[in-house]
Amino acid sequence: MIKKNIATNEFGFVFNPSTGDSFSSNPVAAEIIQWMKDNHSLNEIKKMLLDRYEVDKMTIEKDVDEFVGLLKENNLLNK
Repeated sequence: MIKKNIATNEFGFVFNPSTGDSFSSNPVAAEIIQWMKDNHSLNEIKKMLLDRYEVDKMTIEKDVDEFVGLLKENNLLNK
């Protein structure tokens, strides 16, 4: 999941000290990142999002998978 050295805060700021890159995320993305740091699986995260927000399962699946792709592209995930 998320690399252990990735720094985040509750406002959606994400910092990769290995590269010096920083990112801003929206509140939902910040929640997902925190859940990933807490070692929740992607299936658990999708379920939590479904329980928390009024959105259909297909949208959750697509959006989370796209977000994880962005995290991979930006070298924020363990391989």
